[in-house]
Amino acid sequence: MDAVFLARLQFAFTVGFHFLFPPVTIGMAWVIAGMMWKWKRTGEEFWLRVSRFWIKLFAITFAAGVATGITMEFQFGTNWAEYSRFVGDIFGAPLAAEAIFAFFLESTFLGVLLFGFGRFSRTTLFVAALLVAVGSTLSAFWIIVANSWMQTPAGFELVGGRAELTDFWAAVFNPSTLPRYTHTIAASLTTGALFVLGVSASLLRRGKSVEEAKASLRVALVVAFAATVAQLGTGHWHGMQVAETQPIKLAATEGLFDTQRRAPFVVFAIPDAERERLAAAVEVPGLLSWLSFADFDAEVQGLREVPPEDRPPLGEVFFSFRAMIALWGWFLLLTAVGLFLLWRRRLFEQRWWLRLAVWTIPLPFLANEVGWMVAELGRQPWAIQGVLRTRDAISVNVPAWQILASLVMFGLIYALLFVAWLYLLRKHVRRGPEPAAATAGAGGDGTPAGVGTAPASRGDAPEGGAEPPAENGAGAPAGGDGKAGDR
Repeated sequence: MDAVFLARLQFAFTVGFHFLFPPVTIGMAWVIAGMMWKWKRTGEEFWLRVSRFWIKLFAITFAAGVATGITMEFQFGTNWAEYSRFVGDIFGAPLAAEAIFAFFLESTFLGVLLFGFGRFSRTTLFVAALLVAVGSTLSAFWIIVANSWMQTPAGFELVGGRAELTDFWAAVFNPSTLPRYTHTIAASLTTGALFVLGVSASLLRRGKSVEEAKASLRVALVVAFAATVAQLGTGHWHGMQVAETQPIKLAATEGLFDTQRRAPFVVFAIPDAERERLAAAVEVPGLLSWLSFADFDAEVQGLREVPPEDRPPLGEVFFSFRAMIALWGWFLLLTAVGLFLLWRRRLFEQRWWLRLAVWTIPLPFLANEVGWMVAELGRQPWAIQGVLRTRDAISVNVPAWQILASLVMFGLIYALLFVAWLYLLRKHVRRGPEPAAATAGAGGDGTPAGVGTAPASRGDAPEGGAEPPAENGAGAPAGGDGKAGDR
């Protein structure tokens, strides 16, 4: 078998699996920080229970992300030695910065959150939650810097067959860093919030920890809607950047073969790379030119500007992009309808909406994966755009059978890890937030637990049993308008 193909397949598998975890932890971290702020401000034991429940799920997912991230980096030295030799002077800096400034910050204060209740004040614990969120967001920045440099390299010169850093800040803030970073963070907030939303909906459907689930769902719904709307702006910014700096990638996402003015946006088509045409195309004339350059008459480059061997794989990029857009549309529709129902104080009575929210849990993960495929496959056949080809970046002394053997090993280990992750999540979700007695004395600032608290959850109830209390009724954690309810 071809060593280049196997090396690419292994890296795609390990990175794709790892990429399941960072977006959801980034989004959850900010949702948890919001809940911890609510606890700090009110001192209510109710918000302590809610926060600690989500911190446990965050920690399980964070551990899976760390484990898969470490093994991923070893491949630069094993399967991609020529890449490491060529770009190590540049690529190593953001990876080191991510470990020193972000990962240690995130992991240290996660430890405070896991073991500090009852030992530290509410303010200290809130700051710890905030620093976990900041650390996870900062960690994403340095990883995006490294990957964006591969997309739009800057701040370097070629010396002796190697890329040497000449301008650190130009490399960090290369043309694609900020558009890609903001888009990634918005997607991560959507992922984490929809995860919280779906799990909360599951608890409500089972009549488990009803008040805690309602409060969590309200917070997550607002964050998910805002982040999904934000993706429209960040995605548009990123698309304009791609049109300027990676026009062939843009052409592949749209199946555009001929350079033309008033280029159409393709809603749907079946691309034929061999015949260089689109079948059954549904197009909006001029829209691609406007989206790319804010000008309906702007010229957009087509795939025929480069020879076939320099083009990305058309079908994979074309359909991945449309899958990403379709999933985004679903997230927007689900959260918009949810906000409308919440405003009408009818959300928790709509079991059909709760069911859809549960079914939506895996979809943001899928959206992240297909978005990543657009970014990485759209750069092919280059490891570093216009500088180093993928086929020239692999290790020359690693035979194909060794790569295949390690790929099989990774597949088995990651399958076990995935099952363990799902098992632990399911175990803690089914258990629900801890009852009041389990968190007693956790105020940590001398305030007795339970002072000014909402009543404990009513516990388990069979699905289809008694209806939950009214949203703004006595004892509810928040009113139907998102404000503190009557207590």
